[in-house]
Amino acid sequence: MWSPLRIVRFKGQTPSMRRHAAALLKGCRDANVSNFSHSAGRSTKTCRALVYTNHGDPSKVLQLKNVDLPPTGEKDVLIKLLAAPINPSDINMIQGTYAILPDLPSIGGNEGVGAIIETGKKVKTLKVGDWVIPRDAGLGTWRTEAVFAEEDVISVPNDIPLLSAATLGVNPCTAFRMLVDFEDLMPGDSIIQNAANSGVGQAVIQIAAARGINTINVVRDRPEFAQLCERLKAIGATHVIKEEALRRPEIKEVFKSCPKPKLALNGVGGRSATELLRHLQTGGSMVTYGGMSKQPVTVPVSALIFKDVKVRGFWVTQWKRDHASDGSLFGVMLDELCSLIRQGKLRAPACNQVALQDFHQALDASMQPFISSKQVLLF
Repeated sequence: MWSPLRIVRFKGQTPSMRRHAAALLKGCRDANVSNFSHSAGRSTKTCRALVYTNHGDPSKVLQLKNVDLPPTGEKDVLIKLLAAPINPSDINMIQGTYAILPDLPSIGGNEGVGAIIETGKKVKTLKVGDWVIPRDAGLGTWRTEAVFAEEDVISVPNDIPLLSAATLGVNPCTAFRMLVDFEDLMPGDSIIQNAANSGVGQAVIQIAAARGINTINVVRDRPEFAQLCERLKAIGATHVIKEEALRRPEIKEVFKSCPKPKLALNGVGGRSATELLRHLQTGGSMVTYGGMSKQPVTVPVSALIFKDVKVRGFWVTQWKRDHASDGSLFGVMLDELCSLIRQGKLRAPACNQVALQDFHQALDASMQPFISSKQVLLF
């Protein structure tokens, strides 16, 4: 979803990212290298992980290797990863074009869910058997096991579907915050979004529907448009239209059944974003969270002067960091999302489950155009 950005390599790293990179520098090795001891009397444990030692094409630079696991410290947890999706931001990070980049070598993956199988003696908030997801990006979730600090993960209910838990921390959180933080949306109000078939788009549709908010959902034309339209309406979409319809008179028919939108969500950029702006209410907001077209957002002067629109940006990673000192806000959001999941009002996007050893297949599929299924690695 993110357009490439050329950022200084170490910008945006957290202590966790640097700590895990340092451990990986010590522990990354080929499968035929013998184990060694981290501490007296204890043999090294290993996991299987997708490692990259330089940036580039993910299908070329990622390698499945054995990686040594450090001992579980007093404030650490040992996690068995269960499932982890492949997101556009994961691809961009491996390519070296994302806004935060870990030290190399690194393990791919920023999202996923795992079960705790061991805790340090000073861990207070987590216990064996809990499901957890990362609090921040850059931990590296494409591996079978990991040792993380207690503060780096947050628990989620283990009675929700596995795929919902694995895909909870990025797209649904992005959708939730954009719907809550930029405009005071009430039942009966409308929002408009492009990239409506993306993971974020599908979460927006469902969360908005649960709140009684109309969604006007814009997608690119494709051979299976009718099937996609039906599928999005089945999860709560009010209207599904092609991008070309934004520039045609028939768009007026949409606004006979719902009001002009207060909020526009842009994950594409370019001309698509400009067209969203045209249909906003006076004083409305357009929030950009991605740039699939890799084209800049152009804002007409008339939209600023005569409609007083607000043009904003959102990055869920930055939101999490801004609110890291008040972890309760993240937890409250996860509680509400999990409640919607339990009620059947928020489902994971269509997912294709792939075994870790078949990661090349998953990577290739995730980078194809018009893909509506999220690739999820299983461990």
